[in-house]
Amino acid sequence: MKPKVIVVDDEKDIRELIKFYLNKEGYDVIEAGDGEEALNLLESEYIDLAIIDVMMPKMDGFELVENLKEFKDIPCIMLTAKAESKDKLRGFSVGVDDYVVKPFDPNELMARVRAIMKRYEINTSNVIRLGEVAFDGDKYEIRYHDEIIHLPLKQFELVFELAKHPDQIFSREQLIEKIWGMDYDGFDRTVDVHIKRIRENIGHLPGFSVVTVRGLGYKIEVDR
Repeated sequence: MKPKVIVVDDEKDIRELIKFYLNKEGYDVIEAGDGEEALNLLESEYIDLAIIDVMMPKMDGFELVENLKEFKDIPCIMLTAKAESKDKLRGFSVGVDDYVVKPFDPNELMARVRAIMKRYEINTSNVIRLGEVAFDGDKYEIRYHDEIIHLPLKQFELVFELAKHPDQIFSREQLIEKIWGMDYDGFDRTVDVHIKRIRENIGHLPGFSVVTVRGLGYKIEVDR
């Protein structure tokens, strides 16, 4: 499961250039031509990083960042032709993490992406570590010292998705869409059943717990 980046720019050529380099780096990419389209996409897509242009129709980049930060602390890189200090200051004041001025070197942009991913501890490999426990998305196994646990596929995919984003709450609907797909029309409590079985199978592992957030959904909570 690759980290996902949204690229928001009203210039299609710029979006495609950035997407090309991000794909080479191993990221999944979705595109939006303006801020409103981006917000609509983010209602159904989980995003690890946003690359956002300032000057766009309908909603500029500053307003989009403010909207994003209201519901999730998604790291943001502002991509713009504006180089004035006051614009940079405004960007940082609304929560922008980095600021890249057009025209830009795509390799420099990728370096900044990697730095932010590292800063936010967004795992770009397919192995996620929570304390001494490793969730291996390539081998579909969970390791704790010499113990190796193999869960049924859907259980593993579900706990792996939660482990990718510690402390992030996912609703049942979000988890069904991510793990079973949008066309799933089975038992609407299937997530609850799988969570129960996950707890039975790996509840003894230290460092984290699968938590029910009443009325909202589930998350992995890491011991502090």
